Amino acid sequence: MALVLLPGLTNLIDDISDEKKLPPQVVEAALREALLKGYERYRRTLYLGINEDPFDEEYFSNFDVALDLDEEGYRVLASKIIVEEVESDDHQIALAEVMQVADDAQAGDTVVLDVTPEKEEFGRMAAATTKQVLAQKLRDQQRRMIQEEFADLEDPVLTARVIRFERQSVIMAVSSGLGRPEVEAELPRRDQLPNDNYRANATFKVFLKEVSEVPRRGPQLFISRANAGLVVYLFENEVPEIQEGSVRIVAVAREANPPSRSVGPRTKVAVDSIEREVDPVGACIGARGSRIQQVVNELRGEKIDVIRWSSDPGQYIANSLSPARVEMVRLVDPVGQHAHVLVPPDQLSLAIGREGQNVRLAARLTGWKIDIKNSQEYDQASEDAVVAELISQREEEEALQREAEERLAAEQAARAEEDARLRELYPLPEDEEEYGQDMAETMEAMDDANAMAESGEAKPTEAPTDEVEGVEAESVESDNEAVTADEDGAR
Repeated sequence: MALVLLPGLTNLIDDISDEKKLPPQVVEAALREALLKGYERYRRTLYLGINEDPFDEEYFSNFDVALDLDEEGYRVLASKIIVEEVESDDHQIALAEVMQVADDAQAGDTVVLDVTPEKEEFGRMAAATTKQVLAQKLRDQQRRMIQEEFADLEDPVLTARVIRFERQSVIMAVSSGLGRPEVEAELPRRDQLPNDNYRANATFKVFLKEVSEVPRRGPQLFISRANAGLVVYLFENEVPEIQEGSVRIVAVAREANPPSRSVGPRTKVAVDSIEREVDPVGACIGARGSRIQQVVNELRGEKIDVIRWSSDPGQYIANSLSPARVEMVRLVDPVGQHAHVLVPPDQLSLAIGREGQNVRLAARLTGWKIDIKNSQEYDQASEDAVVAELISQREEEEALQREAEERLAAEQAARAEEDARLRELYPLPEDEEEYGQDMAETMEAMDDANAMAESGEAKPTEAPTDEVEGVEAESVESDNEAVTADEDGAR
């Protein structure tokens, strides 16, 4: 068949490469695959309305498309095996036919033949299929490159621009670096900030949450404005001491989307200094709050508490409840990390926070269960009794859990031992290399025995059988005599 011409093929590949930001060889591979799918469609349309489609999924696996960029066209090629008698014209070719052009041809060799249909025969359905497949393959390549580009990104915080809205999500354009093309990323509703105004072309700092494979959509970027990593990044950019390493962020607890609209977003950051002369809290706040104000502005007015970390759990808990003033912290259950915090009556509401937000964030920051108590009404004896009962319940639950785990481990060990015993008695083929050979010999012996029985020959095992039957007969007689003796004794 002649070459099917595609005028402007080289320019087409270059244009697609520039528009989609894909290498030319990637575009060529996608075009070859799309043309091959179009050829499959062309072959299937030949059977429409005549009989059932004879092609399965692997039928066209030996077909390929070759692009000729110099002459700007393509050919469809088929790899066929040389055989004596042809059973499939698409996969085989007769030896006699090949020997007309190649005398040294042999059966079993493979030849590549040009099976390109005429351009007029290709049909609109095949052309439409080619166009659809090409568009899909280019999208898949783009998403695959996006996944590779963003998966190992060192800096997870990006600058994003609002493009459009889909349901409750915001679709934003992000770039992995200077000069790199923008790609789309999804900001779900749960990762948005209530104070943000997501208008068209507005820009925000976002945290790259994950690059995941979405069914029917391929690799997809998911970003977040509510992730605690965004707060860490903003402080690292605004505080030189953090960049230098003299101040470090130990923990962050953030509630970007409170359960109630009456409560605003809030974050608690625990910091510590490596050098004694450096005040970590002052370094993060800055002169007249200049540094922390930049972070607050980027987070659209979110309230941020910077507290000093301490290796002493009691002091750390007291600091975490800032700005409330704490009188005393009792670590009533250090193992279970349970603490009672005593505060003056006028500090109760401040320590708890609106709808419990302050104490909730403090508990997340420290990892302790915190109970706020009125220092003037606190009865230590009764509280200790309640805590003792709670400790007893916890220890009982832990004991039951350990007992269940030990019982499960024992059952698994017993099951494994039983499996090993059964495999020893009844070995599997993979356990014994000679298993298959032994089975074959056993089957052969059984076949020989059956053949001998049918021919009337004596079985080699008859003598042992008679001996066993004789023993059984004697045993039965002995049993009968014993029964008779017992009956006589009874009479």
